Amino acid sequence: MKAAILAGGLGSRLSEETVLRPKPMVEIGGKPILWHIMNIYAAGGVSEFVLALGYKGEVIKQYFLDYYAINNDISIDLGKGETVIHNGNLPNWKVHLVDTGLHTQTGGRVRRLRRWLDCDEPFMFTYGDGVADINVCDLLRFHQSHGKLATVTTVRAPSRFGRIRFEGDQVVEFYEKPEHAEGWISGGFFVLQPEVLEYVNGDEAVWEREAIERLTYDGQLVGYRHHGFWSCMDTLKEKNYLEELWASGRAPWKIWD
Repeated sequence: MKAAILAGGLGSRLSEETVLRPKPMVEIGGKPILWHIMNIYAAGGVSEFVLALGYKGEVIKQYFLDYYAINNDISIDLGKGETVIHNGNLPNWKVHLVDTGLHTQTGGRVRRLRRWLDCDEPFMFTYGDGVADINVCDLLRFHQSHGKLATVTTVRAPSRFGRIRFEGDQVVEFYEKPEHAEGWISGGFFVLQPEVLEYVNGDEAVWEREAIERLTYDGQLVGYRHHGFWSCMDTLKEKNYLEELWASGRAPWKIWD
């Protein structure tokens, strides 16, 4: 199974960090948050990733091109012009880096990944700025048990996020950011059947609006309630919060060895 990750937004609300790099490359504990997200999936056995690049996508490409050298010891013989990279423990990941356009909306980015995704099996999908102590194997089993086109992981969070209303496990309403409300919100970490790409009309389609609303209307969206840790990284305050958790050695989302 593959995991698709949106990694192309401007990250304007975290401009202190994103002037020189895309938000997924903002570091927590010296590692890009993208690395943390990929490790969450890898803990559940996912080892193939499709990254939807846009803003400063070259920074992400360079990171993975240099990954082997960055994460191992190196010996450099300046006299001979020789470099030796000493083998270490590296993840057995396959990473596809796909340019999905600078101004493409979230739904359009997912649709542009179509040819990189398997047409006969579901795929994972999330944003490049949120972490959770989620068991993706349990998430997949939940998705398969309901037989719908899409599953969204839902979490408890403050009122500045959009809201989800349930009837059983069925999502019956998905609405954006009311001013005064509390309850379940989308935490990302979707499982999607390939057919959901037909719900995206083009580059201007916003995943959280057109696609999700249509899936909800058609009764094809169910919600997996995650009662554990979840946090996004939209602001510097949230970035510092995650940094503090990591530095304390108590980062709840570190579910890998």
